Amino acid sequence: MSSSPKLEDHLRDAIIAKPDAVLDDTGIMHALIAANEKAMGGNIIDLRGIAMERLEARLDRLEDTHKSVIAAAYENLAGTNQVHRAILRMLDPMEFETFLHDLGGEVADILRVDAMALVLETAQDDNPESIRRLDGVLRVSPPGFVDDYLQSTHGGPRRTVTLRQVQKGDARVYGEKAAWVRSEASLRLDLGQGRLPGLLVMGAEDPHQFSPQQGTDLLTFFAGVFERSMRHWLT
Repeated sequence: MSSSPKLEDHLRDAIIAKPDAVLDDTGIMHALIAANEKAMGGNIIDLRGIAMERLEARLDRLEDTHKSVIAAAYENLAGTNQVHRAILRMLDPMEFETFLHDLGGEVADILRVDAMALVLETAQDDNPESIRRLDGVLRVSPPGFVDDYLQSTHGGPRRTVTLRQVQKGDARVYGEKAAWVRSEASLRLDLGQGRLPGLLVMGAEDPHQFSPQQGTDLLTFFAGVFERSMRHWLT
């Protein structure tokens, strides 16, 4: 009597009917390869089996890379749509006060940031009532504040967009919200010839929302649109 187990007829017929299903099943193929190695004994080197293991490992790496590329593409597309929607909302208001209120409201919600602040440098010492009404979004600072803020906290060459993680936000920018800001995006604004620079700051409670390793192309584009809108309001 043979010691090898006999395959049941119905299972054998199923395999013959759909051999591709067996080949596509990773678990079954691993079991077959293991059975083949066991039958050959421990003293025989199966070069074909080794080659298959290496190919499988390479295929797994390729699949992981493929998934990562697709995920990055979807994330980039989602980020692009997000910035586009924020820009369209930002262009809707017909009055500057509404523009700033929307900036700290719906625009911030679309961009999924927890705080938004616009810092404008001015050489004037007074604080008009119109500015005090918008104190939740608009900040006025003395000349040189923007460069000092970016260079003192980030260092390096001047950039349009600076991303960083922080222990807490700067109260001069965020006011009462500064205590729970853990990451921020700072957008330096060129408001036109003869005008002092501005700064648009987005703060997030999530410490991983903004970090120096992230790309800045979309935020650079957003900064370009925003500073052109500001030039319109300042004329």
